[in-house]
Amino acid sequence: MDVAPKHAQSQDASMLKRTSEQRLKVFMQEVTGRALVMMESATQGQHGIAMDLVQEAFIALHGAYSDRPSEQWYPLFYTILNNKLHDWRRREMRRAHPFSFFKKVSLDDEDLAVQDVVDESALNPLEFLDQAVTAEEIQAAIQQLPLRQQQAFMLRAWEGFDTQTTAHIMNCSEGSVKTHYHRAIQGLRATLAHLNPHLGGSST
Repeated sequence: MDVAPKHAQSQDASMLKRTSEQRLKVFMQEVTGRALVMMESATQGQHGIAMDLVQEAFIALHGAYSDRPSEQWYPLFYTILNNKLHDWRRREMRRAHPFSFFKKVSLDDEDLAVQDVVDESALNPLEFLDQAVTAEEIQAAIQQLPLRQQQAFMLRAWEGFDTQTTAHIMNCSEGSVKTHYHRAIQGLRATLAHLNPHLGGSST
């Protein structure tokens, strides 16, 4: 039998809710900037759409996982954000091509993994800055990549997720993550090489 006073139970619940809200606020402050950069690249610089997607992901995270430990929020948040992005892309595709449902359309480019791609260690995006390439130039180059390559690069190099976690977030195989990430690095180096010859090309 629960002999705790009802007002004490209410106070405990209120305290837990405040603690959760505080943790979420700190989490949002930590990831909002990076998530916005990722979504702006994925939506071709549409800042308003990017902000909406990030906000919707935060709302969904809070609604479903507010009681989880903070360290679990990172992969959960990016999984939700990835799903929000794909929902938005499907809506845009239907709006642009209203009869596209009559044919099978894959939203994932190059989703077949190339065999024997080495899982390159996650890069620090600032390494590009050390070689006199600006953040704006990097973001512009990222926007030129296919979406799945953008996601693999940002999750691995920007957020520092390992291959297994990135595969879970992107809902694909680890082999596909390695392929997308490898091709993203090649594409970025090729795009940025003319800005700084020291970047060179990626070996294949």
